Amino acid sequence: MTLDNDEVVECAVLTTYTARGREYIALLPLDENGGPMDSDVYLYRYEEKNGEPALDNIDDDEEYEIASDGFDEWLDTME
Repeated sequence: MTLDNDEVVECAVLTTYTARGREYIALLPLDENGGPMDSDVYLYRYEEKNGEPALDNIDDDEEYEIASDGFDEWLDTME
């Protein structure tokens, strides 16, 4: 994945999930050895366009809170 600053980061998909009727994806950045980095999970709005995944930034603080809460709920189900 290419970040806004043109940095390329390899990520693992943790999950896709729905929160308040919207689809989101949680990505875990990986280090050069393929292991998880000690960093935050990246959350993006997710959809498929013509069978291809498409990610959109979450620019709105309220929507980010909704996406974050949905991810936390997913984490709770994994425990």
